[in-house]
Amino acid sequence: MTEILELTIEKIVPGGYGLGHANGFAVFVPLTAVGDKVRAKVVKKSEKFYKAELVEIIEASPFRQKPRCQYFGNCGGCDFQHLKYEFQLKAKVGVIYDCLRRIAGINYENEIQVIPSYEFEYRLRAEWHVRDGRIGYFRYNSNHLVEIEHCSILAPRLQELLTDLRYGKKYEGIEKTEIEVITDGDKTSVFSALEKEPSDVELTIGKERYLVNARLFFQANRYLLVDMLDRTVGDAGGERCLDLYCGVGFFTLPLARRFKEVYAVEQAGEAIGYARRNAEMAGLKNIKFFAQKVSSFLDRSLPELDLVLLDPPRTGAEGRVIEKIIFLEPAEIYYVSCDPATLARDLKKLVKKYGIYSITAIDLFPQTHHIETIVKLRRI
Repeated sequence: MTEILELTIEKIVPGGYGLGHANGFAVFVPLTAVGDKVRAKVVKKSEKFYKAELVEIIEASPFRQKPRCQYFGNCGGCDFQHLKYEFQLKAKVGVIYDCLRRIAGINYENEIQVIPSYEFEYRLRAEWHVRDGRIGYFRYNSNHLVEIEHCSILAPRLQELLTDLRYGKKYEGIEKTEIEVITDGDKTSVFSALEKEPSDVELTIGKERYLVNARLFFQANRYLLVDMLDRTVGDAGGERCLDLYCGVGFFTLPLARRFKEVYAVEQAGEAIGYARRNAEMAGLKNIKFFAQKVSSFLDRSLPELDLVLLDPPRTGAEGRVIEKIIFLEPAEIYYVSCDPATLARDLKKLVKKYGIYSITAIDLFPQTHHIETIVKLRRI
């Protein structure tokens, strides 16, 4: 029997869910806002909480707005379009504070500065799904395709490409594949079952230039990449720096201009190859590259370090990476994270030996619950 609950949303929690209470249980409801009074259908029960789907808004929160996208609530991409932008930012910073307190036991009393973005047309990277010749994104909380004609967060060149692919019928007859794309604003790189060797594009970020292709990871928000480099690398400098999960060298290049020697580590062989090419293009010869799993690299004997910068995937640092970094005793640690929960998990270990002196949130993903966080720590 379907169970329908009435509740008021009290706050936004990790994953973008609205949290309320009913029948003595915490209830998590997506696509809601603080202050919403809603009816929600229970879809999952556990001993401590319920998960539910929004059925009806009885009384709307003042933080709500009309979503710009016609696919909102169906497409699984932009789960915050119903929130006014200033409240999106407030909710995301609130999630960071909550994770620090609840997961790491850290009561961070200073302000977390948040760097806003232009709200739409910001994505220079995307992944599209093809099912039976149709192109789009997955439905919210499922693997069912929602065919997309226009995506309001895509950079204009990617929207043009999406239109070309749909109406050009290039993927007509293709039962199933994924399309990864990236643009430099002019050229595009495409990787899929039909384009197995993607071309390169060149992105200029401040003073740095990066070659990359659609098969490789690169930060997605075209408006905030300069801010991200400045806020992360900033005034750092010294003798020796370690750049972990370096990818194609996004942080490596500016670090090499500030330190006499940089060790850059990345498991993905193709990415480290591009990092080397980007360093050569920049004329930087003070970088040592290692195509190796980070946890394995850290087993070696290393000289004294002024800084360790790590930018791990959403799952956070693997294995005993954090313990190994602590053992190295660098003067400072910069942790760049795209997930507040795994960030808090790792910070719980770091704060035993290091004090946090700044936290900055960068809104790389407007209209979604995701947020990028830069935490800077100094050895106690």
